[in-house]
Amino acid sequence: MNLSLLILIPFLTVLAILLVKDGKMARVIALAGSFAQLAAALFMLFSYMKLHDGSRLAFEESHVWFAQWNINYHIGVDAISIAMVLLTSVVLVAGVLVSWNIEKSTTSDPSSGGQPKEFFILLLLLATGAFGFFISVDLFTQFFFFELAVIPKYLLIAIWGSGKKEYAAMKLVLMLMGGSAMVLIGILGFYHFSVAAGTPTFDLLALSKLSLTHNQQMFLFPLLFAGFGVLSAMFPFHTWAPDGHSSAPTAASMFLAGISMKLGGYGCLRVAVYLLPDAAREYSPYIIILACIGILYGAFVTLKQRDIKMMNAYSSVSHCGFVILGIAMFTKTAMVGAVLQMVSHGVMTALFFAVIGMIYERSHTRMGDEMGGLMKVMPFLGSVFIIAGLTSLGLPGFSGFVAEMTVFVGSFQNADLFHRVATIIATASIVVTAVYILRAVGIALWGPIKKIEFEKLPDAAWNEKLAAGILVVAIVILGTMPFWLSDMIYKTTETLFGMAVK
Repeated sequence: MNLSLLILIPFLTVLAILLVKDGKMARVIALAGSFAQLAAALFMLFSYMKLHDGSRLAFEESHVWFAQWNINYHIGVDAISIAMVLLTSVVLVAGVLVSWNIEKSTTSDPSSGGQPKEFFILLLLLATGAFGFFISVDLFTQFFFFELAVIPKYLLIAIWGSGKKEYAAMKLVLMLMGGSAMVLIGILGFYHFSVAAGTPTFDLLALSKLSLTHNQQMFLFPLLFAGFGVLSAMFPFHTWAPDGHSSAPTAASMFLAGISMKLGGYGCLRVAVYLLPDAAREYSPYIIILACIGILYGAFVTLKQRDIKMMNAYSSVSHCGFVILGIAMFTKTAMVGAVLQMVSHGVMTALFFAVIGMIYERSHTRMGDEMGGLMKVMPFLGSVFIIAGLTSLGLPGFSGFVAEMTVFVGSFQNADLFHRVATIIATASIVVTAVYILRAVGIALWGPIKKIEFEKLPDAAWNEKLAAGILVVAIVILGTMPFWLSDMIYKTTETLFGMAVK
């Protein structure tokens, strides 16, 4: 398996779109490229399961990029990065399908919509950055792909968004750039210490063998963890997420919440905790406190939302808190749960934003109390809305239950009072989640139809059914057959952290 294909396929798809003039042909090319990407990701998964036991990186490639600074194009995957690549591939296909009619404005803002070629190019560039980040082993290369997605995020929101889209886009970029600055300082700090040790490198595997002093670790860890934490909407760095998600067009919301926030969680685990385990242990109580605050804060603020898209945005802050909690609990089971939660939340929130966008396109409102009775006229979209909601509240049989329960079980393995109380506090958020999900379902879908014009709203088109179907299948597979993935992740966790975690 040539991992470079994961970067080349979306890049070549962008080039192909540039060569056509017709927006309709652009969307066909984008869909073909995204399905090719998904096929490559599935081939990578099956090849890994057949040939590798999780004890080392698979399909490694390394080429000199900047010899003077020992920067290399070094890529490779293990079970954690494969899970993230699969997630990105699934969400990309669904995002393209949901955006099939992007040439038609889907908001009340006449300046939004249109320009399908440019939209798909930016979406694919966003995906290219995510794929490159997840498979990079060299920190400088990883940071390059990390930054590659910033401009597409800004343009997708500022051009195709709705509401206060310019404000939301600028706020997102400024906060993410602040997080990026901290990450860059941390990476350069690692390089400085490797130069002092006589082995200048940005290579993740080589840096893991670098003997850093306690003070050095304590200095670097908060820079890296907080920097990546900004992208994962960790409290109190979460404020960009609700504005960005609610103002973004549907596919961009799916990608921002489903994938971009996972770059932050992946960076916290793969870079900060893996390279600086001693500092991670010392800082873990403070991270756990912030995670618990974020989980409860996000859940309770969600209760107050009338806008169902804003509801899902704040819900994402709460659910991503479980990722941070699982990482900070420092048990292998909790870390496996954190990765499962990244995958589960990525698929679930992409589905939720997709169906909210479909309803908004038809009803031209996102206010739950202005809806009602939509299940009668849009049974398919209503059913998908319910599935997304039940996944969010952790109903058994769906991916949310498996992921969150793994985090809770792994967290409770810590026998001391502090960790167990934190686990119980985080678990209590499930009750709040159930309240706002069931209330949203009741207000939007059941009861009488409140507006006459809603009686003739069309149900999902073929492309929307296919997008929702792909995401629902992924949720059910993870919810009913999770062990093929969780077992692989557990082996990788043992390899990465060894005796550093319980």
